[in-house]
Amino acid sequence: MSFTLEVQDPASKARAGVLQTDHGPIPTPIFMPVGTAGTVKAVHQQELRQEIDAKIILGNTYHLYLRPGLEVMQAAGGLHGFMNWERPILTDSGGYQVFSLADRRKIKEEGATFSSHIDGSKHLFSPEYVMDIQRIIGADIVMAFDECTPYPCDFKYAQNSMHLTHRWLDRCIQHFDSTQPLYGHHQQLFPIVQGSVFPDLREQSAEYIASKNREGNAIGGLSVGEPAEDMYAMTDLVTNILPADKPRYLMGVGTPVNLLECIALGIDMFDCVMPTRNARNGMLFTSEGFINIRNKKWRTDFTPIDPNSELHVDKVHSKAYLAHLFMAGEMLGSQIASLHNLHFYLWLVKEARKHIVEGDFASWKHQMVPKLQNRL
Repeated sequence: MSFTLEVQDPASKARAGVLQTDHGPIPTPIFMPVGTAGTVKAVHQQELRQEIDAKIILGNTYHLYLRPGLEVMQAAGGLHGFMNWERPILTDSGGYQVFSLADRRKIKEEGATFSSHIDGSKHLFSPEYVMDIQRIIGADIVMAFDECTPYPCDFKYAQNSMHLTHRWLDRCIQHFDSTQPLYGHHQQLFPIVQGSVFPDLREQSAEYIASKNREGNAIGGLSVGEPAEDMYAMTDLVTNILPADKPRYLMGVGTPVNLLECIALGIDMFDCVMPTRNARNGMLFTSEGFINIRNKKWRTDFTPIDPNSELHVDKVHSKAYLAHLFMAGEMLGSQIASLHNLHFYLWLVKEARKHIVEGDFASWKHQMVPKLQNRL
């Protein structure tokens, strides 16, 4: 894998680049649709390719490990073969899912013991085992096993958690570098910066992660309930430390405004369940603001979902029709809304990239942010 930094915005830390993998190039900045269990919910792979043009998607180690399981995954030739996806894939390490199972898990030096949310069975994720699991899943980019701290948490907890994440990282690197990919394509390991919202911890963690000289780096433990200002402050601090010649991935972020603000702070890669999860609840993101399609005002609005969109379903279906589908409980409503929101997110980062290349990203962002915050 290689990363080429092409353009640096003159008025911000925004940059445009290309991340090259064995499954194809990824222009950055990029948003990765979340395919938790081998599927991006309500969206077919053909639509991901042709309608949305997703360059990379994300799979989830925890969920794929539990179901369908490693035996099926390996027999299928990894996640690429299993879900018939020939483009790049990134897998998270399961650390965030372990974090979310606060009443079902126990964290110790060896790793994290947890109970399955499916059947209650007991499992242990050690750093070494998580590397083995991600080898079997076969993603192009795999994440180190970390502990994601809750918000709020006190300084001592965040400090101890950060040092544990660093020790786990060293074990991940040692085990990853002593094993080989299983399916004939290269895999790369990204470490994760932690430290909650404490600047000195974030600085210390970023320096430790940068010292490992991996092919890319991630920032975790944000977008977990902290104020947006804290997320931006920590991101700004960390991107000043992480090497500029490697991609920077901000995990689990976020709203359209979050994306633009963090692109301006030097982030290259994003993922979030928000576009699909919100879509299934009837919230649509558009170039003029956001819509709750369940509101009565849309039931007789026969204009396109987003008149500025080039997406086919946005052109042929009206707000009134989509409102009807949601009120009737029809699955097509969630499908159209999910397609729309993912297409919008990919359009947004593509537009950001275009304006970075053209040199006017900062002024374009200044115009876009108020629009994106507008409730229609």
